[in-house]
Amino acid sequence: MIGQRESVSGAHFAFTDRWGGVSAAPYEELNLGGAVGDDPGAVRTNRELAAKSLGVDPALVVWMNQVHGADVVVVDEPWGERPVPEVDAIVTARRGLALAVLTADCVPVLLADPVAGVVAAAHAGRPGLVAGVVPAAVRAMTGLGAEPSRIVARTGPAVCGRCYEVPEAMRAEVAAAEPAAHAVTSWGTPAVDVAAGVHAQLERLGVRDREQSPVCTLESADHFSYRRDRTTGRLAGHVWLD
Repeated sequence: MIGQRESVSGAHFAFTDRWGGVSAAPYEELNLGGAVGDDPGAVRTNRELAAKSLGVDPALVVWMNQVHGADVVVVDEPWGERPVPEVDAIVTARRGLALAVLTADCVPVLLADPVAGVVAAAHAGRPGLVAGVVPAAVRAMTGLGAEPSRIVARTGPAVCGRCYEVPEAMRAEVAAAEPAAHAVTSWGTPAVDVAAGVHAQLERLGVRDREQSPVCTLESADHFSYRRDRTTGRLAGHVWLD
């Protein structure tokens, strides 16, 4: 259920895998995405199971309506009955409030400054990388008192540069915005490495404490992959502070 978990100075980072939930095929088992065609009741149950396995109150998990952009919102409470905004990064200075990001090949980015008490979750696919969603999230964090040199950054399972094949023109477009994302597949065709691009952006911003998951979602049967399966579930990354 929780494929990767880490705690650093009171900041907690966790990434789910696809197991331990109640969804039926093709979303089996722990689909956490509510907009992929799965039974809404199963998704609610899965979100509760995932939160409880982390020791987090499911009512204190904040989700996004992700649209592959670079908009960021600062939150201090769950949405409740309010519409979930169309953003690709959320930031909070409220301890105990868990921020969640959904992915199935895109890069889930979790950020925390435990000293300032500020965390962020961002959804970085190829369009979000080019648009600058991660720098936007860091700017929102610094607006709440975070310092890039103190930020701990963790990126979760995502399609790797050896597998993310794209047309040559698309690779050129992405590399023009972020040269570190230029990649070649294992079979020698143009590719994009979104995780490498995200980490290059974080490095330029002064974020030194960075780690990247070694898991490629397309290669791993334990993780959802949109490029591999098309109709499939969504993984989640969670970040929160004690």
